[in-house]
Amino acid sequence: MNAFLPADILFPNVDSMEKWAVIACDQFTSDPAYWDRVRKNAEGAPSTINLILPEAELGTEKEAEHTALINATMADYLKKEVFRTYPNALVYVERTLENGTVRPGLVGMVDLDAYDYSTGSTSAIRATERTVVERIPPRMRVRRDAPIELPHILMLCDDHDKVLIEPIAKNKEKLTKLYDFELMEGGNRIIGYLVDGAEAEAFNARLADYTANVGKKYEDLNGVPMVFAVGDGNHSLATAKSCYEELKAQNPDKDLSDHPARYALVELENIHDDAQVFEPIHRVIVKCDPKALLEALKKEACAEGGFEVKWYIGEECGTVYLDKAKSQLAVGVLQGFLDAYLKENAGDIDYIHDDDALIGLAKQENAIGFLLPAMEKSQLFRGVIADGILPRKTFSMGHSREKRYYLEGRKIK
Repeated sequence: MNAFLPADILFPNVDSMEKWAVIACDQFTSDPAYWDRVRKNAEGAPSTINLILPEAELGTEKEAEHTALINATMADYLKKEVFRTYPNALVYVERTLENGTVRPGLVGMVDLDAYDYSTGSTSAIRATERTVVERIPPRMRVRRDAPIELPHILMLCDDHDKVLIEPIAKNKEKLTKLYDFELMEGGNRIIGYLVDGAEAEAFNARLADYTANVGKKYEDLNGVPMVFAVGDGNHSLATAKSCYEELKAQNPDKDLSDHPARYALVELENIHDDAQVFEPIHRVIVKCDPKALLEALKKEACAEGGFEVKWYIGEECGTVYLDKAKSQLAVGVLQGFLDAYLKENAGDIDYIHDDDALIGLAKQENAIGFLLPAMEKSQLFRGVIADGILPRKTFSMGHSREKRYYLEGRKIK
C-alpha cells in the first residue's frame, strides 16, 4: 500500500474563505498581536482560528480556555454542516508566494504506520530534523478528543523526474476548482482543484511505481532509502502518531488497521519544483574565545577538498573546508563540532537567516560567525538517509507568510 493516499476530505461550506483559512499555528509565536488581528478579522464567521491553538498562546491563560473550546467548536461545526465531504479524493493546490512564483502541492493523507520520527528511523516517511518530544503533549491535549484534524504539514518527495504531482498540474483545467482567493494577513493567493476518480487512480499508480523504484537513486549510500520527508509541521505529525500509538496501547485486542486515526492529512510537495527554495540558516557563537574556537574547528573537523564555509570575527574573515567524510552536509559537520565544543567551552549559539545580519553579529566582541552555503535540494534526502535526522536549523522552507494555511480537514473519529 502507498504511504500517501486519497482521503475523505472535509471542505468548508462557508461564505468567506478568507476568514476561514488561517496560517499554521507555529508561526508568529512571538507576535500575539498577529493572532489578535486574525481573531478580530474572523469574528462572527466560521474560521479555523476557532479550531487550532496558536503556539503564541502556549503557557498563557488563554491556553486552557481555548483548548477547551476547540473540540466543542469542531463538534458544533460538524452538527451545523459547516463541512461537506469529498470521498476518496485529493486536492491539487497552487500557492502564490511573495516573489510571485507558484508552489504546487497535493493534499492527501499519510499512513502513520509508515512514519517514524525517531533518530535512526528506517521508515518510508521520516523527519528531517530532531523532534522535540516535550512539544508533543500540549498538541496531544488538543488532538486526543478532537473529532476532526486540519493540516499544516508539508511533506516532501525527491521527484527529480516530476512524475507524481506535475501530471495533475498539466490537466488542472479539466478538474473542478474548489477555491480561488487571497489568504489573510499577506498570505497571497491560493487555488485548489478536486482530484478524484480516474485522476486519483492514475496518481496512485504512479506513486506505487515511484515507491517501488525510489531506492535506486540512493544505491551509493549506506542507509535505508525513504519515500517522503517531513518538510514542515513535523511536531504536528508526531502528535498524530503519538495519539494513534496511544489509541493502540489502550485497545490491544482491537484491529485498528482501518481506524481514521491511523492517518493524517498533509500537503505533498516536490523539492525539485522551481518554487521550492531552501534557504540556509547560519551560525553565530557569542561569549566565546573566537580564535580558540576557530583553531579547534580547523584541527578537528576540516580536510582538504571539504565543504567551503566562510567565517567572520570582527573585521576579519576567512574560509574553512569542512571534512566531507563527517557528513553529507556542511551544516552537519559544523553543528556536530559546535555541539561537542560548547559542552566543554564557553559560548552561546544562535541561528541567523540573513547574511548581513550574521556578518554584523560576528563583529561584536567575543563572537564568531559562520556563513553556511544553501543546501542543494538533492542533498536533503541523501543527508537523512546517510546521516539520520539532520541537525536542528539545517534549512528554512520559505518565509513565515508562505507556510501552509489551514483549509481542508478530515474526520479522525
